[in-house]
Amino acid sequence: MAYMMWIYVVVILILSEAWGKVPVYRNALFNQGRDVNLTCSERTWNETFYIIWEIKLKNKICKISFNSDGGSEDSCNDGKSLRNTSSSQSYLHISKFSNNDVGVYKCQSPYRGGTVDVIINVNTTVCPTVTMRVKHEDNKTVAVCKAERGYPAANISWNFAGNWSVDPVSTEDGLLTVESRLLLPEGTDAENINCVVRHPCWEGEKPFSLNHIQGNVPWLLILTVMIITMLVAGLLFIAQKKLRMLRQCQQSDPSSSKSSPTEDVEEVQPYASYVQRVNSIYNSSADLFT
Repeated sequence: MAYMMWIYVVVILILSEAWGKVPVYRNALFNQGRDVNLTCSERTWNETFYIIWEIKLKNKICKISFNSDGGSEDSCNDGKSLRNTSSSQSYLHISKFSNNDVGVYKCQSPYRGGTVDVIINVNTTVCPTVTMRVKHEDNKTVAVCKAERGYPAANISWNFAGNWSVDPVSTEDGLLTVESRLLLPEGTDAENINCVVRHPCWEGEKPFSLNHIQGNVPWLLILTVMIITMLVAGLLFIAQKKLRMLRQCQQSDPSSSKSSPTEDVEEVQPYASYVQRVNSIYNSSADLFT
């Protein structure tokens, strides 16, 4: 029975090649740190003979497969696994998606009546850094909103109806920067202007105003000053402690304590000569009486 099944699979594959079936291409973007599920086909295991995932990553090429007889193979050994839904549909599970999981995922799954051939280009999203400023050039006021080093490219619009342009810029590492410039009419209050940024790594869109972005600068400055102050205070405390220990060592030095007895001997020496003279007088007087 199993032998006939494999013959049937081979016939299906040959017919598929003969029909010139073109693989289905997909693109998928995922945020880093989340769990990812890749689906090859919506067919259940009752209709499928086997499923093979050929994965081409940045640093290796590996394979994960499973057939209806229970045989399996996993040369990736990095946490990826084949799982089934409650309705017995197979999918490839990637736990905590990271930059190491970026690559090309090719899936092949023959079933009764044909075969599924899917190629998925999997990439990761990179959130851009958004800045906004107002410039004065050629007697004109221009609001500039920039979304730097993101992937894919961010989409920028404004809450103000006017003449604005968008200039995409790519970098060597594949990240994309988008800059939008809005020409402001004379007398326009720039603080009421918002640039609206859309990106896959965010849910929906984010408005950015001049006050919103500039408001982050004092907090960063305050934090920097606090860190520098703590470092200086720590260095002063250590220096003061070492200076105090050095003074204690100098006070307990025996060479300084030995100098005082010599001074005492010099101070007592005149008194000793006086006593010696008095004794000699008494001795001479005693000799006269005897």
